[in-house]
Amino acid sequence: MQIVILKDATAVAHYGGELFAAQLKKQPASVLGLATGSTPVALYQNLIKLNQQGDITFAQAQSFNLDEYLGLPGEHPQSYRYFMNQQLFNHIDIDINNTHVPPGNADDPIAACEQYERQIAEAGGIDLQLLGIGRNGHIGFNEPSSGLTSRTRVKTLTKATIADNARFFAEGEYQPHLSITMGIGTILDAKKVVLLATGESKAAAIAATVEGPLSAACPASALQMHQNAVLVIDEAAASKLADVDFYKHIEAENQKLLARLGKR
Repeated sequence: MQIVILKDATAVAHYGGELFAAQLKKQPASVLGLATGSTPVALYQNLIKLNQQGDITFAQAQSFNLDEYLGLPGEHPQSYRYFMNQQLFNHIDIDINNTHVPPGNADDPIAACEQYERQIAEAGGIDLQLLGIGRNGHIGFNEPSSGLTSRTRVKTLTKATIADNARFFAEGEYQPHLSITMGIGTILDAKKVVLLATGESKAAAIAATVEGPLSAACPASALQMHQNAVLVIDEAAASKLADVDFYKHIEAENQKLLARLGKR
């Protein structure tokens, strides 16, 4: 994995946004894998700005989101479809028909999962997949114990994830305990993966992802098997890595090599 350690969350969002902008400039008809949560919001704001300035276009792009709460319709304010519309899709030139989020209110969720996998395959696969990471190492809603070859499926959320997400729901409001999520195998099929993490609360999960064993106990550790995975993290999220200076040195050498090759 390529480990990019930056000063703070603002720098992480900027770097991540540049990776997505570069992908769209290189391949305007890219298939983008997108994520929800607080970490990607600043990245999406950067992409909106670049789009509105005319620097990038989403007109030919497609997107597939990682996950959705099971039981929430797309117009529900806590659904991830609603989040994506509000935080990104409504502000860029993407065709809304080319944006895909797992259907949380599907009559047959199992069939909907199989259909989602088919849609990704028919689109040619995901070119660039965005990920966040949970404190327990989950990616998407692939909680600890998730199979490392799993596909899109219905998944029960852990108590820790439910507690972390409770802040988004009003007191007494129904909070789903089930989700539809891309599987780890689905994520690993993406041609390139970019994981963003900020804050000290993510430090233990990042250390387990980078330096721990490949294990279902830390779903994100599956990225060790990916040939083109980039972790973009701030200094706080990197604070439990065994040798932060080593990772910074390696990344600096990588950038020098890319510059010499004209691929910056």
